[in-house]
Amino acid sequence: MSCSATTESTIAPGDADYDFAVSLQDVVDKCVIHRRPPAAPLPHLSCHARIDWSDVKRRELGVVFDNLRVVGLGTSAAQQPTMGSILNPVNWLSGIQHIRHPATRDIVNGFEGVVKPGEMLLVLGRPGAGCSTLLRTLANQRADFHAVLGDVHYDSLTPLDIWSHCRGDVQYCPEDDVHFPTLTVEQTLAFAALTRTPNAPRESMSREKNVQVMTDVLKSVFGLRHVKDTLVGDASIRGVSGGEKKRVSISETLATRGLLTCWDNSTRGLDSSTALEFVRALRRITDQTRLTTVVSIYQAGEPLYELFDKVCVIYEGRMAYFGPANRARQYFVDMRYTPAHRQTTADFLVAVTDPNGRTPRPDSMLSVPRSAAEFAEYFRHSEFAALNRADMAAYRTACVGKPERARAYLDSVRAEHVGTTSSGSPYLLSIPAQVKTLMVRRVQIMRGNMTAVFIELASFIILALIVGTIYLRMRMNTSTFFSRASVIFFAYVWSGLSTMAEIPTLFAQRAIILRQYKASMYHPFVEALSLTLVDIPITLATMMLFSVILYFLSGLQESAGQFFIFMLFVCLMTITLKAFFRTITAAFTDPAPATAAAGIFMLFLVLYTGYPIPLPSMIRALRWITYINPLKYGFEALMVNEFSTIEAECEELVPSGLGYENIALAHQGCAVVGSTPGSATVSGTAYVELAYGFAYRHLWPNFGILCMFCIIFIVSLVFLTEINTGTSEESSVVLYKQGTAPEDIRRASSGDDVEKAGTYEAKSPSPTVSEMKKPREPYVDGVVKGNVFSWHSLCYSVPVATGYRQLLDNVSGYVAPGKLTALMGESGAGKTTLLNVLSSRVAQGAVSGDRFMNGQNLPLDFQAQTGYCQQMDTHVASATVREALLFSAKLRQPQSVPLAEKEAYVEKCLQMCGLEAYADAIVGTLGVEQRKRTTVGVELVAKPSLIFLDEPTSGLDSQSAWAIVSFLRKLADSGQSIVCTIHQPSAELFQVFDKLLLLRKGGQTVYFGDLGPQSSTVINYFERNGARPCENTENPAEFMLDVVGAGATATSEIDWSDAWKQSREAMELQNELDMIYAQGRSLPPVKEAFQTEFATSWWYQLTTLFQRDARSLWRDPTYLIAKMAVNILCALIIGFTYFKSKNTVQGTQNQLFSIYISTFLAAPLVEQLQVPFLDMRSIYEIRERHSRMYRWSALITSQLLVEIPWNILGSTLFFVCWYWTAGFPTHRAGYTYLLFGIIYPLYYTSFGQATAAMASNAEIAALIFNALFAIMIVFDGVLQPFRELGKWTWMNRVSPSTYFVEGFLGQAVGRSEIKCSSVEFVKINPPSGETCMQYLSQYITLNGGYLSNPNATNMCEYCQYRTTDEFLKGRNIYYSNHWKNLIIFLGFTVFNVVAIYVLTYFCRVRSGSLTEGLRRLVLARWRKLPNRL
Repeated sequence: MSCSATTESTIAPGDADYDFAVSLQDVVDKCVIHRRPPAAPLPHLSCHARIDWSDVKRRELGVVFDNLRVVGLGTSAAQQPTMGSILNPVNWLSGIQHIRHPATRDIVNGFEGVVKPGEMLLVLGRPGAGCSTLLRTLANQRADFHAVLGDVHYDSLTPLDIWSHCRGDVQYCPEDDVHFPTLTVEQTLAFAALTRTPNAPRESMSREKNVQVMTDVLKSVFGLRHVKDTLVGDASIRGVSGGEKKRVSISETLATRGLLTCWDNSTRGLDSSTALEFVRALRRITDQTRLTTVVSIYQAGEPLYELFDKVCVIYEGRMAYFGPANRARQYFVDMRYTPAHRQTTADFLVAVTDPNGRTPRPDSMLSVPRSAAEFAEYFRHSEFAALNRADMAAYRTACVGKPERARAYLDSVRAEHVGTTSSGSPYLLSIPAQVKTLMVRRVQIMRGNMTAVFIELASFIILALIVGTIYLRMRMNTSTFFSRASVIFFAYVWSGLSTMAEIPTLFAQRAIILRQYKASMYHPFVEALSLTLVDIPITLATMMLFSVILYFLSGLQESAGQFFIFMLFVCLMTITLKAFFRTITAAFTDPAPATAAAGIFMLFLVLYTGYPIPLPSMIRALRWITYINPLKYGFEALMVNEFSTIEAECEELVPSGLGYENIALAHQGCAVVGSTPGSATVSGTAYVELAYGFAYRHLWPNFGILCMFCIIFIVSLVFLTEINTGTSEESSVVLYKQGTAPEDIRRASSGDDVEKAGTYEAKSPSPTVSEMKKPREPYVDGVVKGNVFSWHSLCYSVPVATGYRQLLDNVSGYVAPGKLTALMGESGAGKTTLLNVLSSRVAQGAVSGDRFMNGQNLPLDFQAQTGYCQQMDTHVASATVREALLFSAKLRQPQSVPLAEKEAYVEKCLQMCGLEAYADAIVGTLGVEQRKRTTVGVELVAKPSLIFLDEPTSGLDSQSAWAIVSFLRKLADSGQSIVCTIHQPSAELFQVFDKLLLLRKGGQTVYFGDLGPQSSTVINYFERNGARPCENTENPAEFMLDVVGAGATATSEIDWSDAWKQSREAMELQNELDMIYAQGRSLPPVKEAFQTEFATSWWYQLTTLFQRDARSLWRDPTYLIAKMAVNILCALIIGFTYFKSKNTVQGTQNQLFSIYISTFLAAPLVEQLQVPFLDMRSIYEIRERHSRMYRWSALITSQLLVEIPWNILGSTLFFVCWYWTAGFPTHRAGYTYLLFGIIYPLYYTSFGQATAAMASNAEIAALIFNALFAIMIVFDGVLQPFRELGKWTWMNRVSPSTYFVEGFLGQAVGRSEIKCSSVEFVKINPPSGETCMQYLSQYITLNGGYLSNPNATNMCEYCQYRTTDEFLKGRNIYYSNHWKNLIIFLGFTVFNVVAIYVLTYFCRVRSGSLTEGLRRLVLARWRKLPNRL
């Protein structure tokens, strides 16, 4: 087999000549190029015989650590912060003290050991014991902790050497699978391989070929070939399954070619066969290449455990054992702890660290170690500690402190560098190569998310068409001067406003970038730079199209030079603003304050462009802001570019009209700034100089300044992205609600806790093994007795690009009261899919077959009568455990049940779930086990007759898994009907179940029936049908998966689906189903628990939801403070910008813009409020909707009502800070406050939620809002006076902004006098012998205005406005309409509220997201294009 023949088609599992060992050896060979030569030529890969290994320097890496202590930041008060606690002055002092002297805690302490090349270390411990901390520390990821003390050496290299020069040789695979959701599986793996593939040896295959082969082999070895073109996906984007996503994470880490790799619970979500295959692969790779492998695994089976050389047992951050894996069991037996029957070694080692899970020998109850400190002390005096120290000493003598070894190692690292990579760089790729690679990936990400790209492009085109036709073919006279400035202003402002929409997306990808940065794939700044570079051509294309449409429709100066200058500046300004807002985002760690800061800075930019308030009118103390405002330079350049060639005819000469028909031009003047007496034209250059303070000579200098700003912002973006890659992380300790002070809080404050919540467990959740052996008794009287739930010939298929894919194939079975049914199968077999179909939770695809309750059709309230515990543990993060359970009980138990009875049942369920100590703990800060228990409790309080659970033990250690399953066992013994999927069960855990439904890929049944004593029934079935015998010590669950060919690469010669169909067990199942059906027909119909679809009334649902949502906001002070800060700071900025506006014409216009710009406040506030709205909707759609907890309309109403008080408070603060500062009269404040402080918050809140209702995520919601908001504000008569709107006057009538601005401005500014400034007077020379008043009296009578020198005989100074009403009349604004406008604007607000419900129903409730169909259509078309990437 040659290299050229190593293609995906020839190495795929299932092929006749496929060999797992050979394929894995291919991966090994790719990993060891440049690291160590093979002992002999590789016969299966002939091209390696041609590689010249003479230049290859052997490289391997071990780790030794002594007295290792990891210190983390503790908490000054383990209580959930609220708005009240943040504003409490008493807490400010403690906060300052905490900043100066932060509380710390030991996470792990006193660790010592060595892991040499070629060794595999298994790390065991309960969740929160310190396993992840130890792995991250050994992987040299120290930045996550306050301090790492002790000695750690990687061969002869220090941790600093590793981080600075060869970080990629030490890899960490985290437990969570975080990937770019819009990349395909193949793109994800290819990117990892490309960034970590070394410089190819001469005469070897190229790097590109190496990457391709590596990717193909990994896809095949880990069973990902069939999903290679599938998006990875996330919670909102459909992608691969959970098990497949875990395999993507494993493959990605292997592709990085680490020499020392730490795998943190990387078998979570994998079936036992796939997990065993994975660890076997690690064993083979470790042996072949002398890698150093450290793995933490929960629920490790015996065959898996036997693959390890050493094991480290952690007990509450202390080292209870470190030594040979094959002697660890006897070590703890000699300590006088007894393993349970058929308990695996790994389960036993973890059990001894659990006071509730270990079993001391009866004769040693007082002498055995019990606490973590006692275990650590016992080990320090054991023979294994001495052996460990001797092993460490030998490794130090041979490898540590050898400068020549360090030099040789670093020389080997440098030999792998590609191209011009710096010799000291930890990255294999040079920065240009990284940029190229990341640019390709960025294009791939965009291709996977074309909806946002399409919406952004469409919004620019639509707005260009609308605005262009509003200013359609402007005439060349002075009446269009203001309109031309408005067109230019809009072009700039819109480009900046649209950029803010990507802030949530930029934060979402930070965790991925941080992980890949630590893996030494690329610099974080390169990602930001690549995003900018990829975005430039897209921005240029978009803005060029935007500019062409807008420029020629509006009729700006039609010369090639001026057009290209316009387009040049618009494109440059858009790129500059994007870099600016991305820089702001890079400076924060939380999206709420980032959005607030972006809104505030956007206000600064808009206000000080020179358009809303011209330079001559600015307060001198604030004029300096224009010098640091890039928008000002661009706006000035475009203004002088447009007006420099204009010599406009005066639209209205003063005087003219009746009585002035034959007057000479010498006795007339033009009422426009920049006019000269006796001239019928006005120079555009003079106009912009006098009105705005702009000069044509600044055009190209401004271009240079803009380029400088662009470069500065891009450099700032690059710098901040490199140094600030983190996000606001969840708390590292369990937080409790304010006002509670249990013992756990005091322990957290004293620093006794370790990694999460795992240290201070509930005292009695886990029954001991001996307890489980007792005769089973009902657990609690309050549990509802179950029904017989059956299903027959269920089939389910979903649409794909090529037609339909069948996920379930004629699956039949039943679950009876008192029986615990396990649903098992390999990853991707359709277990979760079956649960979703059984529980009526599928929203798309075709379902066929029958489901019955007690042999009869399902009742209408079937979903309300059942409980479904999802794998994701979806909850409101800020709620306490008690509040989460009570919320479920209040809404899912009948309303007729007294509240006191519901509360009492919640307390009983807290006790049943072992959550008494966590009743007041915040759910979002709980550990894995407590969150899982909370999920079960939330369903249990509903008193369901049937409970579905999706992988309730996933991510738990063996003792926690045992606690959960034994809890389910007791519920079943109480008469509950339970079915749950389960991965990697131990033999002991597997035996707890009564029945088994085993599936294989394709959703085909392999077995359904009883397990039997010691699983004998199911074992006999497989052995009788041709399977190999099951060993006495073998785990029956692993045996079954192995014989049916489960796993990424395993196969079976027997078609077990056909074997099942022809078996007598299948016939017996059919007979049982027929009997259940027959008996059901003889019984009365299944009684519906509720007369309506929901257990409670709509009003009761609303009040309960409002309490929850209000409490959630109160416990999110970051969000609320950001909201208040936007209002206060924006008010002060606008107020002082227009400080005490004068009563001149320009002063009146300043007041107009002061009000107009105030409406922009809605943009950042709406983008803020859309995020929690979408988060709550997500919780509803994922869990609460299917449980029939409440109506969707109640959720929408609650979300609206809970936001309104805070937004009214914010607008009130805005009004107080702005109204009097800007110089508006006090006697008109009442109406203004009513409109702006009360009604306007209602308007933008409902408007923002209505746009979010039709979007799938925050970015699309922001894009839709920005587009609609921009359309509304361009028709309100401010930027384009009403008389100039032409055919668009009807839009002025239907724009809510029209009535808001007219009501606001007309009432606040109307019926006041105007005093023109010196430059605003029209200079006119009267005929000889006439005074100014005699000459202009008739004109003033007809047109208004006044004279400042009525008795003068030359150079009359005429002001065209006497009152503000005359000024506002030109914009169709009248003081007398203010109450009518308020009522109409209130009507638009009501319309917005109605729109929230309508759009939610049509876009989310009835048929899914409105944008989802559009996204699928665009993606289908795009992917048909040739893939040149």
